[in-house]
Amino acid sequence: MKPKQSPNNFIVIDTEGKYILTELAAIGSDGEVIYEAFVADELNSEGRKLNVKSLKEIVEDFTNIAESKLIICHYAEHDIEVLYNSFTKAKVKWPNLKFACTYVIAKQNFPNLDGYSLEYLSKHFNLQVDGQRFNHNQAHGAKYDALFTQQLYSNMTSTANLVVNKPNPFGTSRVDTPFQQHIDLKLIYQQEFNILTSIITEIKHDSNHQSRGAIVIGEAGNGKTHLMMRLANETLQNNRLLFIRQPNNPKSILHHIYSRILESFVEIIPNSQYSQLEYLLAQSFAKIITTELKKRSKLTKNAKSILIALLNNPLNIYNQFGSENTDQKRRNWQFIEKSTLDWWGRTYGFGGYSIAIVRGLIKFCSYSDLYKRESVKKWLSGNQLEPDELAKINLENWGENISQEEFSLEAISVFGRLSIVDEPLIIVFDQLEGLKYHEQLLLNFGEAVKEIFTHTPNSLIILNLFPDRWQHFKTIFNAAVIDRISQYEVTLAKLTDKQLKQILNLKAQEHDVETLFTPDELHIILSQNSIRGVLNWASHYYRFKFENIPLPQNAKSFEVKISEELQAIKNDIAQLQHYIGIVEPNAKKLAPVQKQINEQPIEYSENSTNPTELQTYFEQQQINLEREYHKNVIISDFDDIGKVITITEAFKSFRQLEIDQLRLGKKSIPEHIFIKNKSQVIGFLHVSGSGFTARMKNFNQLVINYKNIHFKLFRDARETNITGKVGKMEIEKLNNASNGEFVVMEQKNRVNLELIYKTVLDIQNKDVEINLSTAFKGLNNFTDNNWLMEYM
Repeated sequence: MKPKQSPNNFIVIDTEGKYILTELAAIGSDGEVIYEAFVADELNSEGRKLNVKSLKEIVEDFTNIAESKLIICHYAEHDIEVLYNSFTKAKVKWPNLKFACTYVIAKQNFPNLDGYSLEYLSKHFNLQVDGQRFNHNQAHGAKYDALFTQQLYSNMTSTANLVVNKPNPFGTSRVDTPFQQHIDLKLIYQQEFNILTSIITEIKHDSNHQSRGAIVIGEAGNGKTHLMMRLANETLQNNRLLFIRQPNNPKSILHHIYSRILESFVEIIPNSQYSQLEYLLAQSFAKIITTELKKRSKLTKNAKSILIALLNNPLNIYNQFGSENTDQKRRNWQFIEKSTLDWWGRTYGFGGYSIAIVRGLIKFCSYSDLYKRESVKKWLSGNQLEPDELAKINLENWGENISQEEFSLEAISVFGRLSIVDEPLIIVFDQLEGLKYHEQLLLNFGEAVKEIFTHTPNSLIILNLFPDRWQHFKTIFNAAVIDRISQYEVTLAKLTDKQLKQILNLKAQEHDVETLFTPDELHIILSQNSIRGVLNWASHYYRFKFENIPLPQNAKSFEVKISEELQAIKNDIAQLQHYIGIVEPNAKKLAPVQKQINEQPIEYSENSTNPTELQTYFEQQQINLEREYHKNVIISDFDDIGKVITITEAFKSFRQLEIDQLRLGKKSIPEHIFIKNKSQVIGFLHVSGSGFTARMKNFNQLVINYKNIHFKLFRDARETNITGKVGKMEIEKLNNASNGEFVVMEQKNRVNLELIYKTVLDIQNKDVEINLSTAFKGLNNFTDNNWLMEYM
């Protein structure tokens, strides 16, 4: 084949041969083969091939093809060596050539891949040649490999300027949960981190196993949750870390906390296939069983095998005791259950819910079937199950009138007690800033935390707070609560410019920030009030310089900022006076202001978030929520109605909304709100069993009683289908009513609800800088046919 000139400024080649060329192929930038040849002296036993040439002819052809072109190879170092040796052998002068390597480009731009071979990268990026994916059996032919290398290079780069096509290194500036992975400069706040780990050590060696409290104080965006991420990364091999977001319903604080604990327990331990819950139960039950067996003077053969397996590795509890549905497995787990429950009864007694909870945890360990495990987990959350679910897991339903709060407190204490034979728990409360605007919720939260301290041993309980929120909490909580939660105060001080620059350089990776940004730009970036602010402005300038996105233009002036801060102080003083009962002489003038404070949970002026950034925020949150949708979560009527109430209370500051609740005597009805000026009731009913049927009947009675109100009742699609005859009939009645509707909440509706709620919380927690009115308009534009926004 005669060489053709490539129509662009690069070619892709592949050589075959260990030291000297046996084959050479070249591909143009358009993906067309422009050269292929085989060295005559190196033909193998496969017989004669087309395009056979002498070594000298091939290297001369190559010189003509490669002249003034960028030469792309995969593992270029090897190709260069083979070509150089071939030029030398053919006695042809080595030309001045320019090479680039797709292996190096891939490692630079995609640093966390599992491999960088041509085969791996071709499969990773789903590359195809002639409609076919990479086939290992066809590899190591020069033309075949060169064609895939050309696809790889085109995929990874569209221009010569790689910086433009790299992800913005400053694009992620926040940590949402401790279980995420972000770049972590451990020099930052290392002393504060050491204080927290030292408290864990104190608890571990305390013979009384008393829990301790720590307040981590820092301004918005200054690394509180990031520090919890570091704590998780450093401790999860031994300790269990449980992350609790802000509660939203004063009636179910403890159940909210317990539900979030169960969700945290499903997080996988790094470098392991097991979850936090599986680790805790394996370590705890193994320690209990082996301690009990060692006390016995004589062991059966079965007991000896159990002892040896658990002493060797506690995680053997999940795979060493027989196959699913075998007599051997049933006997082993009956022995483990009896021994553990006997120990629990002797140690803590048989009263309350705890013995049933421990039995449920043993059932969870004994099942390898994922469906059964999910059913047990749902049962452990205090929910009723359908009869067919219960039959499969050999457990009994909780009573219909179970106190969710009492049950949740006892369940939390069970985990604390189990941790005594393992390692201390770390319970982190975060995103609490919105509590300031809901006094009853805040008071109930304080009491709930006090109860956890009283009943749950062996735990470090951390509250992440803004400085002003902590001062406010101290005026609301009683002394007993304050003393328990603030045994330690850890303050995250503002970082120096040097430390902030270290963070920027770590995020920028191979780029030096002083090269990326001018001194004036760097001054503006470093002058921000928080780590997040610094990263956000680094992101603004990066996008401006490399993506041509304009800088935010609506930053507040100094005077506006001072005016807003003074008004915030006045509002706080007014709220405090109202709480402690001080009435000023001009109380009548203050009353409208107080009413405004009560009705307007939070207010922010226009700031540096432009429409493009708001759209990006919504898109990123939607991606995260869609990913979270498929995780195991505890779905609660109380939690969902709390979300809707939080949203409506927030939007009342700029929308005419009046909310209430309906009653049906003392009968139990689904959790709901009544939006008066919209004549709309929104309710949730995620429970199963007899609880569903009773509440459903009562809800239908409300529909009959209030003909002028429209009722919409939601049930999450991930919950168990209602199979009972009466329950199904009540659903049909609601759907047949002219003013009623039963809605199975599919993924889209669920994600929309969570997106609105997340936006409100992020604004209240100052995780995103935008006011509620702007966010409301943005949400209306971003979400299509959003059922909740229709009623706002």
